[in-house]
Amino acid sequence: MGVLLMTKETVWNLENSYAELPDKFFSIIDTNPVESPKLVVLNESVAISLGLKVDLLRQEDALEVFAGNMLPKGGSSLAQAYAGHQFGYFNMLGDGRALMVGEHITPEGKRFDIQLKGSGRTPYSRGGDGRAALGPMLREYIISEAMHALGVPTTRSLAVVTTGESIMRETALPGAIMTRVASSHLRVGTFEFASKWGTLDELRALADYSLKRHYPEVKFDGNQYLNLLKKVIEQQAYLISKWQLVGFIHGVMNTDNMTISGETIDYGPCAFMDKYDPLTVFSSIDREGRYAYANQPRIAGWNLARFAETLLPLLDDEQEKAVELAQEVLYGFSDLYHANYFRGMRSKLGLYNEEKEDQSLIEELLSLMAHHKADYTNTFRSLTLGNKDCSDLFEAEDFKTWLQKWEERKTRQPKSKEETLQLMRNNNPSIIPRNHRVEEAIQAAENGDYSVLKRLHHVLSMPYDYLPEQEEYTQLPPEKEGPYRTFCGT
Repeated sequence: MGVLLMTKETVWNLENSYAELPDKFFSIIDTNPVESPKLVVLNESVAISLGLKVDLLRQEDALEVFAGNMLPKGGSSLAQAYAGHQFGYFNMLGDGRALMVGEHITPEGKRFDIQLKGSGRTPYSRGGDGRAALGPMLREYIISEAMHALGVPTTRSLAVVTTGESIMRETALPGAIMTRVASSHLRVGTFEFASKWGTLDELRALADYSLKRHYPEVKFDGNQYLNLLKKVIEQQAYLISKWQLVGFIHGVMNTDNMTISGETIDYGPCAFMDKYDPLTVFSSIDREGRYAYANQPRIAGWNLARFAETLLPLLDDEQEKAVELAQEVLYGFSDLYHANYFRGMRSKLGLYNEEKEDQSLIEELLSLMAHHKADYTNTFRSLTLGNKDCSDLFEAEDFKTWLQKWEERKTRQPKSKEETLQLMRNNNPSIIPRNHRVEEAIQAAENGDYSVLKRLHHVLSMPYDYLPEQEEYTQLPPEKEGPYRTFCGT
């Protein structure tokens, strides 16, 4: 284990409030320093949003921080403990290959975790090497930045460095470390850990910290822990609706991958849906379709129920009353999710107002898309542009009948055609990170060519702009045998 040194440059403005929690929730660690790190990606937009100086981040001291060889001034070196239900089964987990550098405070006073992913073994590695391969780190960088541009709450990636070392998976792969930025890394699994192995006081300390960190507007009187549950449910209902609206499939919705902040985290076997099919699964290990596209709202509700269970001792001294309070709040998740989802779908169809039959209009469209195997993103893109795409959908008589219903529906709102079109443009991306394009960029980068990735990142940063340079990225992947598959590894 190597000893972390302190950098000289004052780039960061770091605090370590998480370390004020009971020691049970983390371990102070060292990392295994790497000998020849190289900065291959620096996300300047994230750096600027954090109030960091881009030129300093390109210097040697910053590279040593990104590689886990040095700590910045005021930094820490801790790995968080948490548990989680993985595919429905409870396990003790924790940061098995991540190092928390600290919480950076922006000039506006906002707080963000700075975490190194792939930085080496920790007490929670469970026999793993604690390292990460370049491909998965670049996948998280591409997808998380695309999600941010799409308006989906997400963690982000500040930098990726190669380590100069090979790591062994099925074959030898180039090693890499990613610097992740998050509102926090508090998870449902963190509360499951506290509930299983902590005392009531330790659980309360975690809940109080979460309220202070993410929901300071909640007053510490009355039943503030019930309000914490309500807030997390609200955030997750919004987040999952955003996933569904852009056709995103997380792939591994374990409870340790659900944040208290409501941000998307841990982009492992994730992907975006091409052909609309509610049963779409990309993950190679999700053989039963537990985390399929259509199941994501239900699984979110299941995860939130596990979160509510951890809070029961704080909700009321009498368990029966605590369960009653939790269930009443949990029952509201479905309504919140559907309200967010159908509001978003109306916007995708240019509908400002709400009518009773809108839901059936939306569901009929989705049914037609599934039947005719239409591309999800391009269908809405074509409706926005007012043109036909090359799929069978736009030639089908049943779809033409639906189009007439939709055109008639749009006339029953006090908005101009221009306003309707603008609403659709604001809610229907012209471009998403197509799976074959992501693979193309990763493969080129693994061979030393980062130009493909840079161009992809550039066009994905403006998904609602409908630019000519994006046209080639709207094309569907070539037909091939078998479905697209993704793999865990981030």
